[in-house]
Amino acid sequence: MGKKIATVITDLFEDVEYTSPKEALEEAGHELVTIENKQGNTVTGKSENTKVTIDKGIDDVNPEDFDALLIPGGFSPDILRADDRFVAFAKHFMDEKKPVMAICHGPQLLITAKALEGRGATGFKSIKVDMEYAGANYKDEEVVVCQNQLVTSRTPDDLPAFNRESVNVLR
Repeated sequence: MGKKIATVITDLFEDVEYTSPKEALEEAGHELVTIENKQGNTVTGKSENTKVTIDKGIDDVNPEDFDALLIPGGFSPDILRADDRFVAFAKHFMDEKKPVMAICHGPQLLITAKALEGRGATGFKSIKVDMEYAGANYKDEEVVVCQNQLVTSRTPDDLPAFNRESVNVLR
């Protein structure tokens, strides 16, 4: 049975950190729903100018309606965490112990949601200290799976492991 995965994304996301997990998750039978400020907006990746048309606006979704959350990296998570609606949305998944997959700078949204305390996690090197201050047990590993719920990776190089473990936690 495929799961419904909320994907919070805005401009300047790291292209491959969206396109690669999307492909792996869809191949495993899951459905991704992109969420930004407004349905129909087009957001653009920072490296390859990948264009993504947004499926739903944040005001039109309820986190209860999703099984999991994907947070691609790039500058997107930092932009999204300035908006309390996205912070509360991400916090719901952590509080309810639903699967959350965050790569590279993705954990920034979870830092702002104050949802990393006591969690094993990783992320891009530049946010290591931020994650530690947020109470995460930072590990410099290609993928860290915490409580069969939180999947984090550091960089696009880690995508094969990130995608594999993301598919696994949704089983």
